[in-house]
Amino acid sequence: MSAARDLAALFDPASVAVVGASDDPAKYGHAVASQALRASRRPVHLVNRRGGTVLGRTAATSLTGIGEPVDLVVVSVPGPGFEAAVDEALACGARAVVAITAGFAETGADGLGRQRAVAERVRQAGAVLVGPNCLGVVDNTTELFLASDHFAPGGVALLSQSGNLALELQLRLTPYGLGFSRFVSLGNQADVDLVDLVTDCARHPQTSAIAVYAEDFGDGRAFAEAAAAADKPVVLLTAGGGAAAARSARSHTGALTTSSDVVSAACRDAGIHQVRTPREMAAVLAGLSGGRRSPGRRVAVFTDGGGHGAIAAEAVESAGLEVPETGEATTERLRGFLWEQSAVGNPVDLAGMGERDPMSYARAVDALLSAKEIDAVLMTGYFGGYAEQGGGLGGPHNTLGHAELAAAEAIAARMHGAPKPLVVQSMYPRSASCRALADAGVPVFSAIEDAAGALVALAPSTEPGPPTDQPGASMDQPGALQPLPDAAPPLDDVGYHPIRTALTEAGLVFPTAREVSTEAELGAAAAEFAGPYVLKALHLLHKSDAGGVVLDIADEEGLLDAYRRMHARLGSPSYSVEAMADPSRGVELIVGVNRDPRFGPVAMVGLGGTLTEALGDVAFALAPVTPRRARHLLGRLRSAALLRGARGRPAADLDAAAEAIARITRFAAAHPEIAELEVNPLLVGPDGALALDARAVLG
Repeated sequence: MSAARDLAALFDPASVAVVGASDDPAKYGHAVASQALRASRRPVHLVNRRGGTVLGRTAATSLTGIGEPVDLVVVSVPGPGFEAAVDEALACGARAVVAITAGFAETGADGLGRQRAVAERVRQAGAVLVGPNCLGVVDNTTELFLASDHFAPGGVALLSQSGNLALELQLRLTPYGLGFSRFVSLGNQADVDLVDLVTDCARHPQTSAIAVYAEDFGDGRAFAEAAAAADKPVVLLTAGGGAAAARSARSHTGALTTSSDVVSAACRDAGIHQVRTPREMAAVLAGLSGGRRSPGRRVAVFTDGGGHGAIAAEAVESAGLEVPETGEATTERLRGFLWEQSAVGNPVDLAGMGERDPMSYARAVDALLSAKEIDAVLMTGYFGGYAEQGGGLGGPHNTLGHAELAAAEAIAARMHGAPKPLVVQSMYPRSASCRALADAGVPVFSAIEDAAGALVALAPSTEPGPPTDQPGASMDQPGALQPLPDAAPPLDDVGYHPIRTALTEAGLVFPTAREVSTEAELGAAAAEFAGPYVLKALHLLHKSDAGGVVLDIADEEGLLDAYRRMHARLGSPSYSVEAMADPSRGVELIVGVNRDPRFGPVAMVGLGGTLTEALGDVAFALAPVTPRRARHLLGRLRSAALLRGARGRPAADLDAAAEAIARITRFAAAHPEIAELEVNPLLVGPDGALALDARAVLG
């Protein structure tokens, strides 16, 4: 990653000027100026070319007319005057520019050219530019209010390409008592980009989490690296990732890799919390706000009603977490204070005892948090409802409500210093009892799916383990995002045999093969090594689909016959004669690398052979991957059981498979001229990994 940029003038300038400030409520310059004047920490100057007064303040007709340097300038003027306003700001010593004005890269090539020229002038002046086509900047920690709306203070830094989504997120965070340390509208990212902002927010002491809504990542790999380097959680909401990337895919890898796969792979590798909706983002941020993290993925579900318990348990398991049986010691402890009809096996169900003794909630939470077989607790259902009886706690007959509040206060006291998280879903999330829990840092949700999503965010970021029976393998971590290797000397010929040779030099093992163009060369190849043989027609996109592959040819006579038939049908200029491997001795995998324009090389591992696209059993990661990471990718496949050995077949050599995958992905990552690389199939058997076919496409 490049050195972090100094954004002090953007978030804590010595002075501010709003160019285009207006008394007209219909103009954005009015909204920004109104918000800017809320602050008293620094001078705020209003600039309007007509002068006079704006919002009761004397307005300068130009930045020069202010008569003193201005550190940060907001430009909110029509497009024709934008460049002149930026140039004047730089001439007056501005170190930061926030460009509200639209009409640049989003309008086409001419607008993009103007945008680049302005950004270059800003950089040459040693300043920074946010936008253009943005909605402003807010830093609640420095009283900087340069957007049209008010953002409640808190610990979330919000970096968004959508103003309306930012407003929705604020509405969704408010019930959880959360607000914003910073808000930055990304705009066109002509200068200051998502990477700069994530890096700066990661080192901002008052920011506890970074929320991102982005449609264009710019340098996506640098974004992933910045998020991975942050010591605080990054939560990403994105859109538009369902369609395949705009390219002409010439391999299975290219056909199967979509932009959503790439973004998801980057999030997994970088430890980014990826969400699908603003509601889910709010739930994850609420869960993370408690500060506690689960040591593992085992959840105890605790309720006072069987229905809520069953639904919650299913939601937790569907989210990828475990709901294990409670241990003997925990069961005995629960039996010590619950009545006979209570269930103690997980889900734990008070079965109505909450009405008899509300403090049983607190005792059960304490027992479950203390259980060594439990990593987190989800309390779900009616808790909070007793405080709502009789019109709330103020009702003279609401003794249950007061007792429930006492239980909530006991739970809150138990949570002080507790290393494990408690998450609550309640039918009455705004009750006094639930507010007491929320004040103690316990996330409280109204929907069980939100609570389950929060638990996932709190759990270790792990994936299904390698397909092995080794104890503890499922809890092994996948490893960090790997840096790109130094570029190797570029390849100018990636034909079938040249790419095989290059991959062989990189450590991959192929069967013996010879390229032939005549019957005489075919006979020489057959004399060099014994059958059975494989004959492949070269210079075809998908050889098998075109009938350009014949397998298991017994001898030289059969090879010659196959050659004549194939040549008469296809007329290929050359063919490959290869030693036939025994496919029954292993599992066929596909290993590919596709170069994404934003995220760089992306690795794909899956079940290979001729049905790869039909089956679609694949897993993705940013390339290169380590052998350890390769084993995790194999573990994510639906067909992973085949690698362990099924129906009497021998188990595959997973170490050899992982090493081969690592070598392929590192080779592709070191050759930026290769747009797509694919080894399919990679035959993995008990004695190692053998590459049976390879294809590369230059970018």
